[in-house]
Amino acid sequence: MIMYEGKSHSLFAKYAVPQMIGLLFNSVYMIVDGVFIGNRLGRDAMAAAAVSVPLVEILIALSMAVATGAGVMISSHLGQGEKDKARNIFSLSVLCTAVMGVLICVLGNIFLHPLAELLGSTPAIHDEAISYMWYIVTFSPFLLFSFLLSGLVRNDNRPKLAMFALMFGSVSNIILDYVFMYPLNMGIAGAALATALGPIFSVLIMLPHFLFKRGDLYLTKFKFKWRNLCSVYVFGFPSFIMEFTIGIITFVYNFAIVHYGFGEIGLAAYLVIGYLMLIILTLFLGMAQGLQPVFSYFMGTGEEKRSKDLLHFSIKIFLALGILCYILIIFFSRGFFSIFNPGDTELINFMESKSLPYFSGFFLAGFNILMISYWQANEQTSKALAVSLSRSVIWPPIMIAVFPLILGSEAVWVCHSASEAFTAITAVILLVLMKKAKKDLHSKI
Repeated sequence: MIMYEGKSHSLFAKYAVPQMIGLLFNSVYMIVDGVFIGNRLGRDAMAAAAVSVPLVEILIALSMAVATGAGVMISSHLGQGEKDKARNIFSLSVLCTAVMGVLICVLGNIFLHPLAELLGSTPAIHDEAISYMWYIVTFSPFLLFSFLLSGLVRNDNRPKLAMFALMFGSVSNIILDYVFMYPLNMGIAGAALATALGPIFSVLIMLPHFLFKRGDLYLTKFKFKWRNLCSVYVFGFPSFIMEFTIGIITFVYNFAIVHYGFGEIGLAAYLVIGYLMLIILTLFLGMAQGLQPVFSYFMGTGEEKRSKDLLHFSIKIFLALGILCYILIIFFSRGFFSIFNPGDTELINFMESKSLPYFSGFFLAGFNILMISYWQANEQTSKALAVSLSRSVIWPPIMIAVFPLILGSEAVWVCHSASEAFTAITAVILLVLMKKAKKDLHSKI
């Protein structure tokens, strides 16, 4: 297939960069909300919006699990010329996402109040947190489908269409935020409604590609097989954990911030620090997701050398970008934080002082995310899962539980970076063991 011809830097530019740009614009959804909420409504409203961040990340994680799991199988089938099988997996992924969307919408509305309390709502901000969360839950099917379709459009050789759809949704969110919060004066509900409507525009832009059969993928009648359903979720589970990591860490940090006495200012600060985290991780996640179909295709065609060359080139780019991001944080983070609540000097000083330790090890996050995507694309799910779990449910809770006890409550702000460092060590160990196993195998032959 012509679409995967070219050297590593050409493939990287064609597939990694558009997805990175599209996801980066998509991250603007929540960041723009924070800017408008902070400037229009103040600190407590920012804390209320922060409660919904883990929920949004969980929704994205569920969608990415299906999108990536199906994408790995689809690209592998296309690499082997099995277009009918690829279409069956596409149709299955659409069905899975529709079922998930309906369940989340219904159950989320039934258990809205306990869900908000579970995610860190305090009595002072509970009503605003509920107001914001209702829109997120009710419109959740569109958020799920925006990420699913963007992933599958990319697997169908239209990475720029995915980028444009996500960008358009983000721009519409910015416009609607202003309209709902200023002329219409809808308060925090206006910010939530703007965020909820953005994915609808993205879905409407991508749907014609599949409805009018403009590529290899479109809906077909298929025989439901539990084996295929399990494969989609097994191959996609590392992506779920990788994306879910943001939600898990936000949830754990929200709890730790309240537990260690940082209060509403801590929650409000972590909301904005979380926005900056979202930008950085989105750069890495976007590039990794963009490379997934290429790695999967190379696996299907048996082009191991090209896959390795692309991996080595990508590692250099990811590490360099991570270091550049931290340098920018050192010099320009105060300006970024000032956008959200320019009149609150106490909050800005608090955010600036906590961000430097928080992001100190983030240059390794890109390497970790790339290795998860690479192993996932090559159907080495156990390795991808080991790294995903290391940077989500293993190291972060351990660091947050242990570091503050030993070093004091301020140490909570360095725990995320420490977790990425330990995860990188885990990934390197797996690489060394894999290389040694392959060498031993060749020596026996």
